[in-house]
Amino acid sequence: MPDGPQTPASRGLRIVAITADADFEQSLRATFGRSAQIDLAVVAGAVGGTEEKLPLADATVLLVDLDATRSDEIAALQNLARRLAGSVPILVVTAGFSESVARQLIQLRIADFLVKPVDPVELVRACGRVAKSSAADGATEAEIYTFLPAAGGVGVTTLAVETAMLLMRRTPRGGVSTCLVDLDFQHGACADYLDIEPRLDIGEIEPRPERLDGQLLEVMLSQHGSGLAVIAAPNRPAEMRSFDADVATRLLDMVSSRFDHVVIDMPRTWFAWTDSVLLGSNRLFVVTEMTVPGVRHAKQLVAAISERLKGGPQPQVIVNRFEQQLFGSGLRRADIEQALGAALGGTIPNNYRLVREAIDRGVPLEEVRPGNNVSAALKKLLFPPTEAKAGSREATGGAAAEPGSAMGALRCFCHRAGREPSRT
Repeated sequence: MPDGPQTPASRGLRIVAITADADFEQSLRATFGRSAQIDLAVVAGAVGGTEEKLPLADATVLLVDLDATRSDEIAALQNLARRLAGSVPILVVTAGFSESVARQLIQLRIADFLVKPVDPVELVRACGRVAKSSAADGATEAEIYTFLPAAGGVGVTTLAVETAMLLMRRTPRGGVSTCLVDLDFQHGACADYLDIEPRLDIGEIEPRPERLDGQLLEVMLSQHGSGLAVIAAPNRPAEMRSFDADVATRLLDMVSSRFDHVVIDMPRTWFAWTDSVLLGSNRLFVVTEMTVPGVRHAKQLVAAISERLKGGPQPQVIVNRFEQQLFGSGLRRADIEQALGAALGGTIPNNYRLVREAIDRGVPLEEVRPGNNVSAALKKLLFPPTEAKAGSREATGGAAAEPGSAMGALRCFCHRAGREPSRT
């Protein structure tokens, strides 16, 4: 990358900035004022007193200098974001950063944010990324499916891999792009299950997460023979490393800007960036197995997520390896329904031999046995009946004619923010 500030795009941009900081205003004018391709409009004052007089006509980026310690400014930003409804991407600059601030900005679908002091070069690049992403994607964003284990060994990786395959096969070739992301940087299993080489080099991007761009992402993508893109890092079983939150959020930001469907295989361990991933998800699945402790752990995890991430996606519990008990003292479906209530999303039948063969051969379940009961149950869970009718041959494992709708997702991952083994 060049050393000096570059124009964010080849065509002219209009940046509207709100700031009550005279020094920051001066820096903005010095940074953007020299380019004839950038039209900068600065509104002096706090966001709480300037919403009604913002010159937003034809604005490309709205830059907000936010005092995150003031609840009235947070509330004003909420009102402003709600009023704009994504018509103008918002870039936030703040002097203070905390987990709660990041969570609020993610919930507001803020396009990006930076922490003061802001380097002029990074500010220009951030505006460029926000403007380019908005222009390229319009109102379409990645749809995120996240799988979180309630306990170890409940089969999260198998379900995540099969979900990614179902999403990819469901749309005509060239329609919707799908990426499987393995966030277990210590014991990730997605690459092993698909018999491909993991190419994500965490050591390369950890010192400077902002270096991760489209070109570098392409180098670190693994490609399965089916056409599925996979983000996975080599296993480091002897290293318990706590990665900077920037690594995870920058990675997911780039992935969600490139692909239409993103399937995330989460660790059981709760990291600093876990809240952000869950909040950015469209559908969140808590996976457990058909045991009393497993169901109990799932119920506790659902309650903790609902309390911790107010306003986030409602977690649905998948009970994996389900077996219908006609006789005996084991769990029955009625017991599971009573324990989990509305949180129960569905059950996946126990087919150990099929899953083991697929893992050993490094292929999807459908390649081992087309129309198998595991894939069929997962389809019913992922795709509502009305959507299944719109797609042809869903009941027999065929591809649907219509792609799934793309909803709001991880594009809101900003500039701040592994996974434990989950084996079938």
